[in-house]
Amino acid sequence: MPNAFLAIARRRRTQYALGKQLPLPQSEVTALIQEAVRESPSSFNSQSSRAVILFGAHSDRFWSLVNDALRPVVPADAFAQTEAKLDGFSAGAGTVLFYEDQDVVADLQTRFPLYAENFPVWSEHASAIAQYSVWTALTEAGIGASLQHYNPLPDAAVAREWDLPASWRLRAQMPFGSHEASIGEKSYIDDAVRFRVHG
Repeated sequence: MPNAFLAIARRRRTQYALGKQLPLPQSEVTALIQEAVRESPSSFNSQSSRAVILFGAHSDRFWSLVNDALRPVVPADAFAQTEAKLDGFSAGAGTVLFYEDQDVVADLQTRFPLYAENFPVWSEHASAIAQYSVWTALTEAGIGASLQHYNPLPDAAVAREWDLPASWRLRAQMPFGSHEASIGEKSYIDDAVRFRVHG
């Protein structure tokens, strides 16, 4: 019998051509993202992942803040290309901002000093799993997405804009929306390079 999860995983791809029409109501997309994060595992069940879900003008505002943060650091003759890419992200219906709560990490370091140096690493693992869970859930719902990493340049402005806790550290951004173009095939490295099986 085919594995349903793997069938969805094979469909998950980076989609840059996004539109604002979603196949589900906004409330259902919100619930889908929340459930995907909620059910993502974390070390010591720390549940350190946080998500800010932005729709419409709020999503547009986020990408405007990224634009403002990049303008001083990107060479002027290359900025048009950067701006076009950002416009593509804001063309979507929304954006998920993935955060990790550093207060949770610090608390675990205090309570379990033997593993103190590992908790920041495990927090990154938790965030990655949450990101993948959301991306896969969006894929199953017929929603396109990509994963971006413009942090830390816009972090302070974003925290001010949406009054976010100082302990939240931005780790990734996921613009999402309708599929406005087909997605190319994914290439794979040879299994002999990637895997070793014994027994």
